[in-house]
Amino acid sequence: MVLQDRFRASRRRACRLVGQNRTSQRRPVPVTAIEEQKLRRRIRELARRHVRWGRRLVYRRLRLDGWSVNHKRVQRIWREEGLQRPLPRRRKRSRPASGSRELLRADYPHHVWAIDFQFDQTMDGRTLKFLNVVDEYSRVCLAIRVGRSCQAVDVIDTIEELLKLYPPPTHLRMDNGPEFIAHALEEWCTGSGSGTAYIEPGSPWENPFVESFNGRFRDEFLNIELFASVQEARLLAEQHRIEYNTYRPHSALQQWRAA
Repeated sequence: MVLQDRFRASRRRACRLVGQNRTSQRRPVPVTAIEEQKLRRRIRELARRHVRWGRRLVYRRLRLDGWSVNHKRVQRIWREEGLQRPLPRRRKRSRPASGSRELLRADYPHHVWAIDFQFDQTMDGRTLKFLNVVDEYSRVCLAIRVGRSCQAVDVIDTIEELLKLYPPPTHLRMDNGPEFIAHALEEWCTGSGSGTAYIEPGSPWENPFVESFNGRFRDEFLNIELFASVQEARLLAEQHRIEYNTYRPHSALQQWRAA
């Protein structure tokens, strides 16, 4: 009210002088504005918690959480809040234009398990070796083994631990690293009835599902975490694996959860 602001009168006295009800001077906050504030706060929370998520992942997470919002609204708020982040620069990989061999395709859960290594280090500069196991059909990350090193016997131990929870895979897809072509692993595969599907040397695109997981694992976890010890790396990696399988928006995983 002009009278209230000019003469520094209370709202009660100003309304009595002009003969108006005090409730006429109270402007209720629109419901849409309240919902907008809640949505903005939730988007900021997701962006702060998952610093490598883009607006598309945030939009999918909001929809999974029950928010009735379209992607354009999320995009507008994302820009207004200054949450844009530079996209990672993708390396161009040369692939054979023709004549490439036909690869085994997973047709059901636990048909093909894809296995690969990733490397990082603790704060003291010592090496960390991550063994990632992904089910190609469901895209679920089955295991992330963390250690200073990982030999063929460690690969076998990791698979045997998984067999306590899941049926044995028909095939294991992996590269030609020394840990994977060792006689111990070959003998184990022969004895367990699981076949091997080795990719061609220098052809990571022949193991696309675990390579896709590795890229996200690097971008959303390894690049933003500092590890003081192997034990801490194991704990955080397991937390990330569970979050990746159960919380992170993923089209293939959503279809698998709904099945």
